[in-house]
Amino acid sequence: MAHIPRPAPRDYPMFIYGTAWKEDSTETLVRTALDAGFRGIDTANQRRHYVEAAVGDAVAAAIEDGLIRREELFLQTKFTYAESQDDRIPYDPRADPADQVRQSFQSSLAHLRTDYLDAYLLHGPSVRRGLTERDRAVWKAMEGIHATDGALRLGVSNVALDQLEALVDGAGVKPAVVQNRCFAQMAWDRPIRDFCRTHQIIYQGFSLLTANAFILSHPGITRIAARVGKTPAQVVFRFAIQAGILPLTGTTSGVHMRQDLDSADFAITDDEAAFIEEIAIRPS
Repeated sequence: MAHIPRPAPRDYPMFIYGTAWKEDSTETLVRTALDAGFRGIDTANQRRHYVEAAVGDAVAAAIEDGLIRREELFLQTKFTYAESQDDRIPYDPRADPADQVRQSFQSSLAHLRTDYLDAYLLHGPSVRRGLTERDRAVWKAMEGIHATDGALRLGVSNVALDQLEALVDGAGVKPAVVQNRCFAQMAWDRPIRDFCRTHQIIYQGFSLLTANAFILSHPGITRIAARVGKTPAQVVFRFAIQAGILPLTGTTSGVHMRQDLDSADFAITDDEAAFIEEIAIRPS
């Protein structure tokens, strides 16, 4: 891969629009998100749950229409192992792991109509605990992509703390991004958030609403929402931002997209943030 110098990585956006499970609506919804003001887009080269090419179509049209410039957009995608794909695998599953990564990456660039990515993530380690030699070979191949400026940052999703510790200890290029599902019952993934804070890793949280639907009607949340004049969902997103979480949203509502972005326009108190931090944690 030729080395094409890139500009310095742009700042992270305040919010990222997630494109999983959108299927035939992907292109329309990504354009709606861009029109609403989103400048961060998350996808994956995993046709089972994403339509990466439709994301690229929406981005290309927005650029052609003059809505955005490529350098204003934070675009990230993922390499996904074959066992988490369906039959539409975007690389040769018989190839060695490093070649699979390189093939998948080139396919992503073609889908997204770009010659670099702001972040390239391993969709998840190949095992639930620890790292395998396969994981290390994949990360090494991702480091090679980073070295040629094909990906300005590397990251990992769906990762356990022991795996993240091992990756940080052994990697030549440390992960800049962690993206995990964020459960209130697990203190909003606090151990990994704390590790990320210590190691200056950006923590991206997804399923903040769908994994925690019960809290949207919690009396404490509705009281905060009434005080600040916002929706319970906006309160949850504002809590996430103040807690150092870069939130993802996958809403299909244009109204909710604009409301989500408006989470930057108010604050909750430290006491309210502490309450939400512990909302699903009970003494044993």
